[in-house]
Amino acid sequence: MKGGMEASVEREVRERQVLFLCVFLGVSWAGAEPLRYFVAEETERGTFLANLANDLGLGVGELSARGSRIVSDQNTQFLLLNPLTGDLLLNEKLDREELCGPTEPCALPFQLLLEKPFQIFRAELWVRDINDHSPVFLEREIPLKILESTTPGAAFLLERAQDSDVGTNNLKNYTISANAYFHINVHDSGEGNIYPELVLDRLLDREEVPELSLTLTAMDGGSPPRSGSALVRIQVLDINDNVPEFVQSLYKVQVPENSPVGSLVVSVSARDLDTGSNGEIVYAFFYATERILQTFQINSTSGSLHLKAELNYEEMQSYTLTIQAKDGGGLSAKCTVVVQVTDINDNPPELLMSSLTSSVAENSAETIVAVFRIRDKDSGNNAKMLCSIQDGLPFVLKPSVENFYTLVTERPLDREMRSEYNVTITVTDMGTPRLTTQHHITVLVSDVNDNAPAFTQTSYTLFVPENNSPALHIGSVSATDADAGANAQLTYSLLPPPDPGLPLASLVSVNADNGHLFALRALDYEALQAFEFRVRATDRGAPALSGQALVRVRVLDANDNAPFVLYPPQNGSAPCTELVPRAAEPGYLVGKVVAVDGDSGQNAWLSYQLLRATEPGLFGVWAHNGEVRTARPLSERDAPRHRLLVLVKDNGEPPLSASVTLHVLLVDGFSQPYLPARDAAADAAPADPLTVYLVVALAAVSSLFLFSLLALVAVRLCRRSGAAWAGGCAAPGGRFPGPLVDVSGAGTLTQSYQYEVCLTEGSGTNEFKFLKAIVPNSQGHYPGPEKEENPHFRNDF
Repeated sequence: MKGGMEASVEREVRERQVLFLCVFLGVSWAGAEPLRYFVAEETERGTFLANLANDLGLGVGELSARGSRIVSDQNTQFLLLNPLTGDLLLNEKLDREELCGPTEPCALPFQLLLEKPFQIFRAELWVRDINDHSPVFLEREIPLKILESTTPGAAFLLERAQDSDVGTNNLKNYTISANAYFHINVHDSGEGNIYPELVLDRLLDREEVPELSLTLTAMDGGSPPRSGSALVRIQVLDINDNVPEFVQSLYKVQVPENSPVGSLVVSVSARDLDTGSNGEIVYAFFYATERILQTFQINSTSGSLHLKAELNYEEMQSYTLTIQAKDGGGLSAKCTVVVQVTDINDNPPELLMSSLTSSVAENSAETIVAVFRIRDKDSGNNAKMLCSIQDGLPFVLKPSVENFYTLVTERPLDREMRSEYNVTITVTDMGTPRLTTQHHITVLVSDVNDNAPAFTQTSYTLFVPENNSPALHIGSVSATDADAGANAQLTYSLLPPPDPGLPLASLVSVNADNGHLFALRALDYEALQAFEFRVRATDRGAPALSGQALVRVRVLDANDNAPFVLYPPQNGSAPCTELVPRAAEPGYLVGKVVAVDGDSGQNAWLSYQLLRATEPGLFGVWAHNGEVRTARPLSERDAPRHRLLVLVKDNGEPPLSASVTLHVLLVDGFSQPYLPARDAAADAAPADPLTVYLVVALAAVSSLFLFSLLALVAVRLCRRSGAAWAGGCAAPGGRFPGPLVDVSGAGTLTQSYQYEVCLTEGSGTNEFKFLKAIVPNSQGHYPGPEKEENPHFRNDF
């Protein structure tokens, strides 16, 4: 059962791979003819090449809007595209010989990639050769041995010069220095390469000229031309009439590119009919490039050709070698060896990332995450590739032209569910054995502000003691946001209170960054016991989202108000005096101290205590209600004046208190008016504005009294005149108006009288002036104007 399921899964994977391969093979040939641009090598960086927008028929700014990008196979970015103008610029100096070597033309393919929508244009940059290399001989001195019996017209091959330039700038001609024996013929090998041949003009005579030194000059076809030279040293030898001959003039061999260094490539063989030194053959490379000398080596005695370095099919597929066989007499022959390098699957596929989006916004529609190209440097089946990603991901691979693929989101993503995806792109070739390359991409899901801030509590209750210091931290609110980045960065603020009369801005502030709440000023429990407001948390998304929480602040009472005495009053001009008859029984209510406290709770619980008294034990104070009562019966020996100091204390921590002085006057009865004297300290005090007002009032009362006296005299004179006055003055009836005190029925008086009471101020004593009765008697006439002396009472404590 399990084996059948595995076979089914494997069959499905194979079908998907075949489908991708078919799509790839179908679209790879869909490209149009590539655009071609030309530039000379060594051109300065920043040189304008062309305007791609015009060449492709695109509008101004379309390249920038569509996300254009230049993609090439080179390791360095040799082109620079201005997406705003469409100008294609050269990004660096180009060396044609380094880029293409002897290959002509030197075409550097590149692609213009447009991402929105996805489109690819092919183009090529052709690098033109300039004459920047002179011909160079690998050997500065060319030795040559020629028999003296050599007939005129005999030709001797010379080593040719190397020129890295191509075309007209390549090697074009050879010259030899002036001499009487030789001239130069130039031959074309048929592959665009020329080589020099030294031709004998007349017979040599070793005894006459045993050695010649000639200068061989190679010239290219550039403008101006460049040249290089080598010294040809000719040694005239005795006669050698047999030239070596190779068994084969052409050898072709195939060598796998993974052949080890030192392995045998081929063995060449030549023979010479001469004997002795003239028949001894030495093998050597002839007309060999530097690359051939670095790759192969030949055994000079046996003619076996071996590998000197590893082969690489991707760098060089074929080598053409010329091997020379020279005998001891200086005669030589040559053969050609063609080494074809066969490809093996030794290069894993490559993935070239052209465009990569590091993050994808959540809730977005189909989005291109990456654009990449795959390639394999091998050939044939070894270069065919399959591309895939792992299952279970919300991504899909879409093939395009030129081995391009796009990685696209298959559905909208949700960052809160998963914020990161690790995508592995697997590229496998079809060679034997199969080689695989994996490329890992991390796709981050960027946040969208789709979650509003939420407070940890719907409401907060904070307790603040009154009289707090300003800027006191009274508590904190906290909110969270499921989003990330700026969308999760919260800012706290206060909302306007529901009560417009509440000065919230002067009471509380919130730290916008962390939600800490601070009291801006000292709170007074007696003025404000509690208040509430709302705090809003707003994220920094676009558009911003917010949440709210209710905050209730309770002010805790502190014992900051001392008791305040309402009675007896403390700010009166004269002290309040309580009158107590001497006949009062124990427990007689003398007076009551009334006090209040602005605090609440136990801070407002008041207790009363008698601190000091003129005569201890005579009076007592009830601790809970402040009533002052007699503690024992009064006697004639008790002083008539008493001063009680009462302490009022609250129950706070620490307790606060206030004191009040109560004046008590013992009297025999309530018929005698008494007024206690002021304190000696008040006598010494300087006159205050109240005293001035009292003096003015006293003057007014005196004036009124004088006016009343004059009116009384006038009335009596008017009555005496009787009938002499027809319209005379009638005596006033009823009570006499004015500041009079009715004391009828009080004390020992038996009739009703009216007395004028006058209170004097400013002399340091309180005085009552009692006048003689001025009300008419029962017989209907007024008493005489005799005066009765006013008794004065001074109360000093």
